[in-house]
Formats: sequence, structure tokens, C-alpha cells
Amino acid sequence: MRLTKYAHACVRIDSADGARSVLIDPGCWTEPGAFDGVRAVLYTHGHADHVDGELLAAARAADPQLEVYTHPELAAELAADPAFTGPAPVAVRTGEGFTAGGFAVRAVGGRHAETIDGYPDCANLGYLVEGVYHPGDSLHVPNGPGEEVQALLLPAGGPWQSLRQAIEMVRAVRPARTFPIHDAHLSEIGTENFDAWLGGEAGTSYARIPRGGSVLLD
Repeated sequence: MRLTKYAHACVRIDSADGARSVLIDPGCWTEPGAFDGVRAVLYTHGHADHVDGELLAAARAADPQLEVYTHPELAAELAADPAFTGPAPVAVRTGEGFTAGGFAVRAVGGRHAETIDGYPDCANLGYLVEGVYHPGDSLHVPNGPGEEVQALLLPAGGPWQSLRQAIEMVRAVRPARTFPIHDAHLSEIGTENFDAWLGGEAGTSYARIPRGGSVLLD
């Protein structure tokens, strides 16, 4: 399995033979090339840094059969966009298992992490893609049957998260490998500080995938 990191929270997962592929959270900073040849797109929630309607419309125009999966609220919103063509987005719910782009996927979590005073109060699904966990904007720890995490895509920065919360999430999930995402908010110094802290976290192999770079999982 190959993980490719694009801007901010966007990650692509491909099988070793290239026959299966999913793209998660291609938002407003995502490079259009992230969609090239991808079979399915998963969206965790509707914030602009995680979903870009123009990028999706262009990708659907190039491939009308491109699969799209997200929670019911965003699925309805995307379907109502006149620029969205082809089959309607598939609405999925917390705890539901499905197949996307050839991969077995489970939707977990359900709500966006709180910044303050209950906001932002919106839906957010995390996705477990055959052991790779993308939580979107949440700190949800999967702990149900079939929800073991081998590789955690760890949010590294945002108004709803602290460094302490990031470390606590790694300790709770205990993945074999951890890769940071959601990092557009961090300066170079902030990125180095985050990596230094997480690199010392026992029990997980931590590494940053360069933007546009890839890593192979066993």
C-alpha cells in the first residue's frame, strides 16, 4: 500500500499494483494532480480546507464514474451543486463499512472536534482504510471490532487541537506508524517543534511524508 501526501489534510492511498485507489479530503489547497487516475474520493466534512467543489467538479468532468463518499449532510450539499455531475455522492454513517476504490473502509467518529463554546458543531467522519486511519478534524479513537489502526494520519495543527492532544491521541490509538497531516497552519519552526515532540513518542514509528512524496506500507 502506498500513501501519498498532498497539501494540508489530503492523502491518497493506492494499492501496490495500482488497481485500487482512494483520495481523502482534497480541499482548497490540494494540487489538482492528486485526482489523476483515482477511483474514489472520501470527504470527512464540509470545511473548505477538506473539500473543494471546483476541484471535485473538474475531477468528475474528467471521470464521470469517480466515486464520492461522505456523511449525509455533505452528500446532499454536493449533489445540489449544479456543477456536480454523474452519480450522486454516497452517504455513509458512523459505524458503516463499505468498499471505495477497491478498499474496505469503515466510517468512525461522527463530530468535528470542539474549538470553544461548542463550535464548530458539524458532522465529521473518520475513515479506516484497511488499517490506515484518517480522522479528519477529530480526535476520535477507534476502539470497536475491526477498528485496529496500523497507520495513523495525525492532525498536526488547527484551532481545535493542541500539541498535548496530538500526543494523547497517539498514545490512545497506539499505531505502528504515524504520519502528520493537517499542517498548513504550522510555520517551519512550528513544524520542527511538532516533529521533535512526536518523534520522541514511544510505541510508534513517526515520520513526515514530504508534500507530494509517498511512503510504502508493508
